[in-house]
Amino acid sequence: MNDSSWGSPPTADLWGQPDQGAGPAGPAYDEPAAQQTRPMPIVPDGPARGGGQDDDRGAARAGGPVFRDEIAQEPMPAPPPPPQKKRAGRDLRAAIGVGVGLGVVVVASLFIVKAAFVGVVAVAVVVGLWELTSRLDEKKGIKAPLVPLAVGGAAMVVAGYVRGVEGAWVAMALTALAVLVWRMTEQPEGYLRDVTAGVFAAFYVPFLATFVALMLTADDGARRVLMFLLLTVVSDTGAYAVGWRFGTHKLAPRISPGKTREGLLGAVVFAMVAGALCMQFLINDGVWWQGLLLGIAVAASATLGDLGESMIKRDLGIKDMGTLLPGHGGIMDRLDSLLPTAPVVWLLLVIFVGSG
Repeated sequence: MNDSSWGSPPTADLWGQPDQGAGPAGPAYDEPAAQQTRPMPIVPDGPARGGGQDDDRGAARAGGPVFRDEIAQEPMPAPPPPPQKKRAGRDLRAAIGVGVGLGVVVVASLFIVKAAFVGVVAVAVVVGLWELTSRLDEKKGIKAPLVPLAVGGAAMVVAGYVRGVEGAWVAMALTALAVLVWRMTEQPEGYLRDVTAGVFAAFYVPFLATFVALMLTADDGARRVLMFLLLTVVSDTGAYAVGWRFGTHKLAPRISPGKTREGLLGAVVFAMVAGALCMQFLINDGVWWQGLLLGIAVAASATLGDLGESMIKRDLGIKDMGTLLPGHGGIMDRLDSLLPTAPVVWLLLVIFVGSG
């Protein structure tokens, strides 16, 4: 197939006249027809660029800006904010000062007169019960009877020191009975709710604190209690220090967002080291490997106790149980990890070295 079959017109010279030599011999070339079929010249949309340069070079796209200044500049991304230094959530100076003051009172009463230390524990129990029952009444309208709880709680600690485990259980039963009877003097509405909260408070605060008095009855009781306090404090300190510096993975975000898995690991390591040293040098017939196991148990119980009270405070919608201790909150905010740890330490010491 040749070119004529596509309907291509004869070529014309530069002047617009038909090229007589282009194409085969035939009838005269029809100039008007050639003009009608001549393709229309392409007229540029804008003024032609001078200088004989290629029009495509640097030509503006259709609908685009003509000058460089008209080119839309993308906004520069905002610089990232400078990393903020981690800060503690409480007044550390006040917390350290109060902690040192409490430590002096506890240690002095512990090694000077054992009975004085029992009195310190009883006072802490009564104040803790007052904080707990007050928050329950303020936030939930639960009226757990404070008077039988305070009297029974103090008696429970003293009975545990004087009569041992049997005395503690008897005092616990009598306290629960007193709560049931005391609440009968008021209207029956909410009776079951109030007495349930009262029995819970009796078990949670004074009964668990009684195991501290039980530890004190041993021959090396003062050193056992000191080790219990040291391990709990070291566990909390290790969790705070490691979690504040390296914590990235939340441990229980719905309960306590500030606690991390790295902090728990720090608590375990710190408590194990302290436990090994304490069992080797403080406790009669103690062995260092027993301290390692004791440290693991203390870190676990202290963490669970802290999470347990955090759950209570979240249910009540409060940050602290009280404001008695600057930088710490209330007494219950300091007892949260101590209370569940006391029976754990008492039991493991009985297993490892006996109750005497």
